[in-house]
Amino acid sequence: MRWCSEVISVSGSHPPLAPVFTVACFSNSRSSVVLQFQRPFIKFNESFCSFSLRQRKLLAVQAQLPSSSRGDYFDFVVINFYHFVFIKDPRAEVVKHLSFLHLEDLDIKGRVYLSQQGINAQYSGPSKDALAYVNWLKEDNRFSDIMVQMSPSEKGHSFPTLKLRYKPSLVQFDGGISHLQLLDPSMRAIPLAPSEWRGRLAAINKNDLTSKDYPNRNYVLLDVRNGYEWDIGHFCGAQRPNVDCFRSTSFGLTKEQITASDPLSNVDKEKAIILMYCTGGIRCDVYSTMLRQQGFRNLYTLKGGVSHYLKSEGPAEWVGNLFVFDSRLSLPPPVYYAWATAEAEATPVSGDDRFAKCYICNMQVSELRHRNCANLDCNLLFLCCRECAKDLSGCCCATCTTAPRLRPVLNGDQRYKKWHIYRDMDLQGKMKI
Repeated sequence: MRWCSEVISVSGSHPPLAPVFTVACFSNSRSSVVLQFQRPFIKFNESFCSFSLRQRKLLAVQAQLPSSSRGDYFDFVVINFYHFVFIKDPRAEVVKHLSFLHLEDLDIKGRVYLSQQGINAQYSGPSKDALAYVNWLKEDNRFSDIMVQMSPSEKGHSFPTLKLRYKPSLVQFDGGISHLQLLDPSMRAIPLAPSEWRGRLAAINKNDLTSKDYPNRNYVLLDVRNGYEWDIGHFCGAQRPNVDCFRSTSFGLTKEQITASDPLSNVDKEKAIILMYCTGGIRCDVYSTMLRQQGFRNLYTLKGGVSHYLKSEGPAEWVGNLFVFDSRLSLPPPVYYAWATAEAEATPVSGDDRFAKCYICNMQVSELRHRNCANLDCNLLFLCCRECAKDLSGCCCATCTTAPRLRPVLNGDQRYKKWHIYRDMDLQGKMKI
């Protein structure tokens, strides 16, 4: 199913039909055909046609979207959501989901993981297909109140394939997370609405929490992401996490070794107020449960993560872009808050946006977007200015430029394909600037 100037949505066993200009709806026990127009020019009441419950929900969601989000700009979207809920048989749930996608012939690519603790999903697709899946899911009472976050994917799919499968852990962490009490909301951090988070952050940032003269240093702003995510965007006052992979995060968990890079070292677990944030919220929920077990009492998280905040509040108290784990890699705040209220749109970007530095020469970069090292056996994700990218042929260091397996240099916002695409290529002979 695709959007064009006139679109026909078909469910059932009938083959796709060519667009026509007659508005009509037919339904029976086997199939239904619904003609939809991006810019409807005919109005009719429900007595003329009956829609299935799923089709009505889909149209209702689309009708709530701002007009600026529709049309060609909104053809493909990326949808993110997660939900902690007990699933008795997650493997059977996977089969159920795959069957629905197959029967409806939905064009969806991304990652959807199910476990006994719930679901975690990030996927892309044409807006109609993407919404059809999540609306089908919300018909199940277990998932009826999930928070769905959506952003545009202007170049089509943002993921190469669909991975819908069972996983014991919804997010990867050393030792797993299946033993954590994630289904108990009281064990997770208290979620703060974006407006409340913004207010607290504004009040905190009026003071220098690192200053010895500041009398109340009980607030800790904790970025529960990776260091390379912080490098292109973060909340003002957040310390760069010395972490390259969430699964190895250890803030506040290790008693034997206290380091300066741990913002939770030497804090009073009874009195310290920990404000945690991540991209969409799931990492904070998981990690706050661990901290709760370590005795931290005052834990708060940003509801819906940074993506929800940018949509609701704009870039206030935020600097830079938002790193995303798909082919887009980096999204500027307007992608989110352009859909929000006029008040959010009018909010200026706060703070100094000159924090991003080239990994090689340490000069300021003009493009907040990572690249992978052209050396296939290195593949380091790093920020790089255009001059260094050209001088080192897309590599992260001089040593990598002499590696035997070098991929071609990518220009602009292109991203390398999966490593096996290049594995058997004559890479040295295909290099280009």
